[in-house]
Amino acid sequence: MAHYTTLDQIDVPVLAGRYGIEQPKLTGLTGGAANSSFHVSSPSGEFVLTVLDNHDAHSAQRLAEHTQALFRLGIPTTEVVPARDGSLTVPLGNSTAILKRWVAGEVIEPLPLTLLPEAGRALAQLHLLDPASSGLEEVPIATRRLSPAHLERIPQFEDRAFADWLTTGLARVRAAEGGARRQPRIVHGDLFADNLVVSENSRLTILDWETVSLDDPLLDLGMAAVGLAQEHNMLVPTRVRALVDGYCSVIPLTDQDAATLPVEIEHAALIIAFHRYFRHNVRFPDPDRRTAHRALIDFVNSIDGAVGGG
Repeated sequence: MAHYTTLDQIDVPVLAGRYGIEQPKLTGLTGGAANSSFHVSSPSGEFVLTVLDNHDAHSAQRLAEHTQALFRLGIPTTEVVPARDGSLTVPLGNSTAILKRWVAGEVIEPLPLTLLPEAGRALAQLHLLDPASSGLEEVPIATRRLSPAHLERIPQFEDRAFADWLTTGLARVRAAEGGARRQPRIVHGDLFADNLVVSENSRLTILDWETVSLDDPLLDLGMAAVGLAQEHNMLVPTRVRALVDGYCSVIPLTDQDAATLPVEIEHAALIIAFHRYFRHNVRFPDPDRRTAHRALIDFVNSIDGAVGGG
């Protein structure tokens, strides 16, 4: 089973001392597939404490640095709160934690159609960043893509029909891409509704930079379409159009990119399908979610009808 930190495992007085927070009260937050998060309320303010259960100290520090750099570069995200000694992370039991300022609002799934253009604009704003910007020099390369180790796992899947579908789809995507990639940019890699906080004035705040990397921005737009432009496991034309229109108001797509977008949406869906199967059937078997990956098959079948052939 996945390891998560529970509220009773947190030494609240130690936490308060490290950050200089007066009388903090912690409440668990739902969501998050890999880490544990808590709402911290106190006279000193409101914060989110994220315990990075599945990180080592180095990767936790890198995540904190990237998040803070993106905030300072104007990306709509949360600000990391340094500890009293200036560090962006603190040891907490056997894990490492990050404290961020609380953003008032709510996660809405699915994201309303009227907010999809803003999501597209925010993603394009990210893609405009100079990868050499201060604080972003050590962003990893293409970590959202399936690695050779991932690909070696597919023939071992017990769901043989799914493994064959995945293998065929990945081969089709590789052939359509032809080995060509656009100029690598800073990408989020996981722009799903549960990583967006909607404020009262309908502004969006982007959360969770664990999959930030340097990669093809069109694949990132495709991933956002998987995360935000579907309903009932089907890609919805009006939703993908609203997302892409918002993106294009900042970074217009070339004719070639527009024609290739369906391929990248499929590629993103295949990546998500792999990870759903691997997580719920191999790494952390979960009988209640063991078939979650199958929804992506219907989604892929709906792509051509929603955005045209690629």
